[in-house]
Amino acid sequence: MTTSIQRRRRALGPAGWALAVAVPLAFLAVFFAWPVGAMLWRGAVGEGALAHFAEVLGRERTWRIVGQTLWMAVAGTALSVVLGVPGAYALYRLRFPGRDALRAIATAPFVLPTVVVGVAFRALLAERGPLGGLGLDGTITAVVLAMAFFNYSVVVRTVGQLWASLDPRSAEAARTLGASPLRAFATVTLPQLGPAIAAAASIVFLFCSTAFGIVQTLGRPGYGTLETEIYVRTATFLDLRTAAVLSCLQLAIVVLAVVVANLLRRGTETSLRLRDSRERKPGRGDAPVLGLTLVVVVGLVLAPLAALLARSFTVDGAWSLANYARLATAGAGFAGGTTVLQALEHSVRIAFDAMLVALAIGVPLALVLSRRPRGRRLVRWQRLLDGAVMLPLGVSAVTVGFGFVVSLQAASPELARSGALVPLAQAVVALPIVVRLLVPVLRAIDPRQREAAATLGASPGRVLRTIDGPVLARGLGVAAGFAFAMSLGEFGATTFLARPDYLTLPVLIVRLLGRPGADNYGMAMAAAVVLAVVTGGIMLICERLRPRGAGGGGGLW
Repeated sequence: MTTSIQRRRRALGPAGWALAVAVPLAFLAVFFAWPVGAMLWRGAVGEGALAHFAEVLGRERTWRIVGQTLWMAVAGTALSVVLGVPGAYALYRLRFPGRDALRAIATAPFVLPTVVVGVAFRALLAERGPLGGLGLDGTITAVVLAMAFFNYSVVVRTVGQLWASLDPRSAEAARTLGASPLRAFATVTLPQLGPAIAAAASIVFLFCSTAFGIVQTLGRPGYGTLETEIYVRTATFLDLRTAAVLSCLQLAIVVLAVVVANLLRRGTETSLRLRDSRERKPGRGDAPVLGLTLVVVVGLVLAPLAALLARSFTVDGAWSLANYARLATAGAGFAGGTTVLQALEHSVRIAFDAMLVALAIGVPLALVLSRRPRGRRLVRWQRLLDGAVMLPLGVSAVTVGFGFVVSLQAASPELARSGALVPLAQAVVALPIVVRLLVPVLRAIDPRQREAAATLGASPGRVLRTIDGPVLARGLGVAAGFAFAMSLGEFGATTFLARPDYLTLPVLIVRLLGRPGADNYGMAMAAAVVLAVVTGGIMLICERLRPRGAGGGGGLW
């Protein structure tokens, strides 16, 4: 009798895990694979499709845009790594007064919406801005600086958390044998940090190559990227075939970046699980690194945000609250539209729905991906599933939004009118982040705890409740906060799907920037500050909810 009960309990296990895989895969198939596939189908299949594909690839403009996309992404990645590696050492290896505050400021930009980042740099570099005399407004340099601002925290967190766990005795031994500090770093420390630096660089390249909001708010028409060109082709010229061809090119670039990031990320997770954090007080030789980190945090991170805040309180060169008072209006010279406060309410409601969907799909996926299968075949299937979950992060949000238009919106106009497509698209974009945050937390559980519980007769469901449940609950608040914040600031997919009478705040900010008049520009600055404060507040709460010791796996990645 007891044996029969135990068999029934074990029989529930495989069925439960199969369901945990099947439901998320069905969600990704309907709301990711189908829209993206429908978009690619338009570009590669149909009468004259191959000829049009070849014609687009033969245009000089196409390859100029591809070159600009790659150049901006490489430059943004290089600058982020060059500045981020010293910052990782200073903020994660050294212990000094004010370090935690400096680390919080340095890592804050990543959670800001890209629209806010673009608006902040416009406030800093515009003709009347603090650095307007440099003539950088609307240039590629401005876009690259904004990319570095946004991704500096990715390098600092990914490399810093690994660096904090490295055993310093190897480098000290090299110094004892006569190696200079630079040589000890190059021959001992740098090879150990290599996987983390490479993983961070691949992730940063991915974000830079799909930085639609930054380029849209900062760049001039001549400085377009693949994403902005896809948007122009669909929104302005209704040239869906050309947009589909360009999406194919972008997909090839980002899929390669995702594959590289996945391969390199596993190396950082292994290293982080093996060692404890090691910090020390700074010495005299650490002064240059500390000085560089302080300059970067103040000059690259704080300066744009301070310029944005100051500009939002300025009207005709004088301090004023008029820009904030106008947030309850539709803007100068425009009546009957969505106000900023209404758009904020819409954004919060949509982000909450997207967060619930992302958690409902992401939690089962994280449970599956956190297990350590013993068979090689299961390991391969798990890696394939992991790659499939990461794909929405790699595929441009513009491509996802465009795919929703040509598939789901075309198949069900009623669904489009209901507004349900916006939170679903945002959930697709946020899903990889939820999984990336929960998997390292669950992998920190010693598998022997689950085995011991099963040996004592606990069913698979009870093992989940008693072993995984408490750990999952501690990490769930962080994942929920990230999903909510990402959805709140999402712009790429939402700009295609938002109804004219139900705009989100990022979409409205860009529209305000495109309208003539100083009042509309000031409203855009004030609205960007409001969006930044709301997003930053959410993430501040999430950081306080983060469980200790659950940051393994290279930070967020």
